Amino acid sequence: MADPLSRVFSALADPTRRDIVARLAVGDATVNELAAPYDVTVQAVSKHLKVLEDAGLVSRSREAQRRPVHLEANVFDLMTKWIERYRRQAEERYRRLDDVLRSMPDAVDTPPSPQEGTPS
Repeated sequence: MADPLSRVFSALADPTRRDIVARLAVGDATVNELAAPYDVTVQAVSKHLKVLEDAGLVSRSREAQRRPVHLEANVFDLMTKWIERYRRQAEERYRRLDDVLRSMPDAVDTPPSPQEGTPS
């Protein structure tokens, strides 16, 4: 079984699942409500939800006859921490490059081109 971060990124690799997550960020919804805008069966959307659920991105609850799907926002903390670590590393590399570029002289002596440097 893949690690939690791999399961999350794998689940979000599909555009339909990303769209479902975006819609659930607005509010909880039932499977039928989530399936409405897609040209697929409710069963297909249920399979997408199962992948999201296995990754820990969504959960389902029961409210009388209604079974809303809920976005588990805490999973995004895991992704954010992973992304942030690499963002900080990249920013540090760019800062070092900026320092090097600032330390270089403004006018760099360039050798003359062969046409300029040879007497005729």
